[in-house]
Parts: sequence; C-alpha cells; structure tokens
Amino acid sequence: MEKVISKDGTSIAFDKAGSGSALILVGGLFEQRAMESETSKLAVYPLLTGNFTVYHYDRRGRGDSTDTLPYDVAREIEDIEALIDHAGGSAYLSGISSGAALAFEAALALGSKVKKLALYEPPYNDDADARAAWRTLRQKLGETLAEGRRSDAVGLFLMSMGMPPEHLEGMRQMPFWGMFEAVAPTLAYDAAALGEEAAVPLNKAAKLNLPTLVMDGEATPYPFMHPTAVALAKAIPNAQHRTLAGQVHEVEPEALAPVLVEFLC
Repeated sequence: MEKVISKDGTSIAFDKAGSGSALILVGGLFEQRAMESETSKLAVYPLLTGNFTVYHYDRRGRGDSTDTLPYDVAREIEDIEALIDHAGGSAYLSGISSGAALAFEAALALGSKVKKLALYEPPYNDDADARAAWRTLRQKLGETLAEGRRSDAVGLFLMSMGMPPEHLEGMRQMPFWGMFEAVAPTLAYDAAALGEEAAVPLNKAAKLNLPTLVMDGEATPYPFMHPTAVALAKAIPNAQHRTLAGQVHEVEPEALAPVLVEFLC
C-alpha cells in the first residue's frame, strides 16, 4: 500500500501493479481495496497489469483513505488528480457504475491530464419517474445519514437498486455487511457524482473532448443502461460504444480487460 496526499490534506491509499502507462481504476458503490469486487479483480488481472501500471485506490472515506468534510465532488476529482500527478502527470481513467460517473466528472475537469476515458454502465437514467425517484432517494439518504443510521442508509440504497425489502434482513447477517456500514456516509458521495436527478449529462458530455469508450452489458438487469450508454457515447464528440456480450452490471475482468487494452493501447 502507498499513499498520496490530496489538495485538502486527505490521505488517499492505493495499490499499484504492472508496468507501462498509468491506468487509474475508479470504483463504484461500496468498492474499496479490501473488498472483492469488479474493480479489485480487474486491478490484478494479468492482461491489464501486463500492459499498464494499474492504480487501485480507496476513495475518500473508505478503507485506508481518510476523509475531510465538507464533501464536494471537486474534492474527489482532486484525489484523482493527486494520483495522476504521482503517476507522472497523465493517466488513463476507467470507472465502473457510479465510479464511471466520477471518472467522467474528473475527465471533464482535468483536461489533458486524462489521456483516454473508459466507462462501464454509468447509472444515469433519463426516465422522468426514475429522475423523481432519485431526488427522493437523495433526500432520504441525507436525512438517514444525518441521524447516524448507517445500516438503514445502506438498506435504503440497496432497495433503490431493486433489492426486495424482505431480503434485507438476510443481507444484514452476511459477513460483508459491516464493511458496507463502515462506508455508508460515502453513499452520498456516489449520489453527488451522479447529480441531482442522475439524468444523462448530455450538455456536459458535449464538452468532453478526449477519446472515450462507453460500455454496457448485454445481460444487465437494468434495462436503462443500454440507452444511457448509447446516448452518452453519441453526445461525446470523440466516443465509441460497446455492448459486452453476456455481461451483467457486475462485469467480469476477462470480458472487460481485453476491451480496455484494445481501446487504450
């Protein structure tokens, strides 16, 4: 484990593996270095580490990274910038799910420091009902976290993703629940990265002038992911779109890594 210090003094913990140009992986909801997740599996996947120096970091408030309040998405962008500066001043960025939304915001803000951008299933949704539900979720999440009810905040977010309420008690008995609770305040960070309504950020996308790959999974359980990916790729001037055969939202490294190598190299 290594650490860099972000602009506001927050310590950002990271691992790196491989050799070659820097590739920074931005994890999504709950993800951290100590958790087995899509990002952690990708970070050590031989095809990726054989082509890049892969940086896998704990976002602020998670794992071995510290946190500094008040939160702002700009602070997380500064964390990514600190990693890029440590890596030599430029890097590729790749994000999964809400991590893709954060990577997108970072690419917009950091200009030439980001060489190329790869996004897998950023969960924007232009449906009017979904946008209203997102506003309600953000309000309830803020209230729940302000009251210190971390377990309830985790449950609230999981149910918003489609988990039946009757499954929640069983989830609370699982070994990883404590890890989820520990990073519950950062759920608000993911929500902020997606924006007030989590609508597809077409106006912002039109200003992103760097090679970008937007991906979705053929078997994703979330039907809105495909039209979202297509719309985002069309809005970004220098973007392409790929649907990964057989993949769900929890994308497997053997499906994602070859596509990343092809696009980034």
